[in-house]
Amino acid sequence: MTEVTEPLVELRQVSLAYGRGPEAMLALADATLSIAKGEFIAVVGPSGCGKSTLMKLVTGLLPPTSGEVRVHGQKVTKPIRGVGMAFQNPTLMPWRTTMDNILLPLEVVEPYKRDFKARRAEYVARVEALLKSVGLGGFGDKFPWQLSGGMQQRSNLCRALVHEPEILMLDEPFGALDAFTREDLWGVMQKLWLDRKFTAVLVTHDLREAVYLADTIYVMSKRPGRVLVRREIDLPRPRTLESTFDPKFVDIVHELRDVIRREYAI
Repeated sequence: MTEVTEPLVELRQVSLAYGRGPEAMLALADATLSIAKGEFIAVVGPSGCGKSTLMKLVTGLLPPTSGEVRVHGQKVTKPIRGVGMAFQNPTLMPWRTTMDNILLPLEVVEPYKRDFKARRAEYVARVEALLKSVGLGGFGDKFPWQLSGGMQQRSNLCRALVHEPEILMLDEPFGALDAFTREDLWGVMQKLWLDRKFTAVLVTHDLREAVYLADTIYVMSKRPGRVLVRREIDLPRPRTLESTFDPKFVDIVHELRDVIRREYAI
């Protein structure tokens, strides 16, 4: 008999409205999805469809208006621990070196901050290993203004992962980069996930990016956001830029684009 594994994250008919009364705006409606431990999911759809709202609900930054969000089977009622976050803008502190920027979560997040000084050498070694894994070995002493946009975003990914989070939330992390740098970072992101197998939630407008990185893709409707389609991506890993030209990869991208085109009439 096959053992049924409880999802790590589960949204059960979740809705969220901003504001109250007749002025309230329903951003997300009746959203249901589940994320297995170690799964990489992507949430796609044009601006305003509730993608970022969904991330805030999963992490407990916003309470749902109705429905339930559960992590490890427990109802989420406050911000959860064990989460790393990376955004479109790296938000690195310009007065701190790359090393010190990446160390920051260990200075402020429990249980690391209580013994940060005593274990600093261990944490520095951890950062150096992370930097090496994303192709930035030897750049720890550089300031953000000395790094390219792609290098800053690699540093940002390291900072999001340095405290070894169980869940990594990625809110359009490559959206501000040029096409060549963005595609290069897909490979970096995939390698980090294959090596560490954290649970990842990616919000993106880029269907190729979603198909390249994700195990499962959720397509959102226009506001109020609903889950239109859940699409499992049964492509072998590791995926490469060459594989994005394979007919099966291209067919999945077109299939998802057709869903969005029908919904948005674009």
